[in-house]
Amino acid sequence: MGWILLIIGVIGWHVGLYGMFKKAGIEGWKAFIPFYNTWLIVDICGVRKYWFWLQLIPIGGQFITIWLTIIFVMHFGRYNILHHTALVFLPFLYMPYMGFSQNEKWGGRAAFERYKKPGSREWIDAGVFAIVAATLIRTFVFEAYVIPTGSMERTLLINDFLFVSKMSYGPRIPQTPLSFPFVHNVLPMSKFTPSYIKSVQIPYKRLAGFTEVKRNDVVVFNFPAGDTIINEENYLSLNTYYDVLQSQYKGNREQLMLDHKILVHPPDKTDNYIKRCVAVGGDELSLKSGILFINGEPAFIPPGSQIEYFVETKGGAFDREFLEEELGYEFIIDPMTGQEYEKNGDLGQIDAKNFIMNLTPEMLEKVKKHPNVVQAFMYVEQGVNAKMFPQDTANFAFNYDNFGPIKVPAKGQEVEITPANISLYRRIITTYEGNTLQENPDGTYVINGVATNKYRFKWNYYFMMGDNRHRSQDSRFWGFVPETHIVGKASLIWFSWNKGPRWKRLFKTIK
Repeated sequence: MGWILLIIGVIGWHVGLYGMFKKAGIEGWKAFIPFYNTWLIVDICGVRKYWFWLQLIPIGGQFITIWLTIIFVMHFGRYNILHHTALVFLPFLYMPYMGFSQNEKWGGRAAFERYKKPGSREWIDAGVFAIVAATLIRTFVFEAYVIPTGSMERTLLINDFLFVSKMSYGPRIPQTPLSFPFVHNVLPMSKFTPSYIKSVQIPYKRLAGFTEVKRNDVVVFNFPAGDTIINEENYLSLNTYYDVLQSQYKGNREQLMLDHKILVHPPDKTDNYIKRCVAVGGDELSLKSGILFINGEPAFIPPGSQIEYFVETKGGAFDREFLEEELGYEFIIDPMTGQEYEKNGDLGQIDAKNFIMNLTPEMLEKVKKHPNVVQAFMYVEQGVNAKMFPQDTANFAFNYDNFGPIKVPAKGQEVEITPANISLYRRIITTYEGNTLQENPDGTYVINGVATNKYRFKWNYYFMMGDNRHRSQDSRFWGFVPETHIVGKASLIWFSWNKGPRWKRLFKTIK
């Protein structure tokens, strides 16, 4: 329906322009030649020529084309805000009216120069310009983002305010262009009402000439498993549709849809996540007893990354000064029980001598040197965790700390698909790259109607992990992130707040 309205609007605009050109003394057929028609508008209205070239900018240029059309209409003596609103929202009616109504006459420069803009119109024009400019900056240059969870601590803290560079990896053309300005996927003051109209969808396109995602970059991306959500409190991206489908409904989609409100987001309107890219297309990744390896070599360890450790002491709790001053732990009082506890759950006591502590490499060294500590060693999950990607324990017996080896798909790479590995690639083939996949009982496959046992990837993929390794929902749960979902690179902390400004974090670059 959205595409039909768009097509009708474009046709109506050109038909109306045909009549308006004839009134202005321009041969009508020239109205149907793309870009040449707006060149003629620029020329006859005396607008500076650079505005013609600026309209060639993707998305943003469309606003300039609308503005040029408004200038053209003003040369017919139509200055009223109602006329201009009709032009913007009803071009398929308004433009033919201007072109063929006997009441509308070409006035030329004299008509335009008679117009004296009232103060109220100055405010309206300034507001529209501000919205358009801010939308273009937010879409193509940078976007503000606030850290909502502790999955990247202590590299990034809750209530760190970031600038995310859209230019680093190439600005992405909005795939869902009809949406409420300045918000992502829900309307202001609402958790559940979509902020967009998804009937008009533009194929994925990223402006060329920029760098690709690099290993160890901190990246903001659209949550891949957030395309389908349970649109209710305590679900959304926190308790994902796919997890609920497998764990509670054993794959029964029909019953799940009867019991809950389901919402399907377009790819660019799923929730924004922020993680570190630990592996890029073509890399082999594995976790062995909590140690990450990329292509057989130990991976980069971010200085602010945290991992849980078992800590054995000689007896008794740690002194408060050490925990607060040396480790930076924060303590708060539960208003219900009156008991005091560590704010982020980074300190847990097993018994009189043993603790679980979430520590950065620097904090670990301080703990080991504490006179009351006997030993500290990394917590490593044992057994098989059925929640781990690709949720196929028969072929991939993974857990939080023992994962892989798996190879991250790269654009143009061809793989053989078998019953033993199809769970790695099923979502890529069908959801991310839009193919049909038929899996036959004899272990053979039909992709887009063609029998085959091979598949060539269309996009690059990435493996994302949180720096807070045991407190992060990341690619270990929901798999690879396609390049189509990449939003931008986290570049700068411009503000940070915790009961007041965290002054030391202001204007800190992200590494």
